[in-house]
Amino acid sequence: MPRRRERIGWRGGRGLIQGCLLEAALSRGDLSETEWRVLKGLLPIEAANRGRGRRPEQNRSIINGILWRLRCWAPWRDVPPKYGHWNTIYRRFRR
Repeated sequence: MPRRRERIGWRGGRGLIQGCLLEAALSRGDLSETEWRVLKGLLPIEAANRGRGRRPEQNRSIINGILWRLRCWAPWRDVPPKYGHWNTIYRRFRR
């Protein structure tokens, strides 16, 4: 029986490995639970505790996107979509 080539690709934040879709989980360089608990109190308040107005994006994913970009030295537009929109991540970094 001939061997098939294994295909590895990415589609919309999900990995396709040997025909199985995998959800994008925490990456190797993302914040651990302990690190996140330390930083959580230093960031803008969560959406549930805010008043009216535009809701903030998820803080943890944005921080992980900033850390990814600083580790890789990639352009802001190349930040993976699993961390959120690149412009949101950039604006939070500038703030």
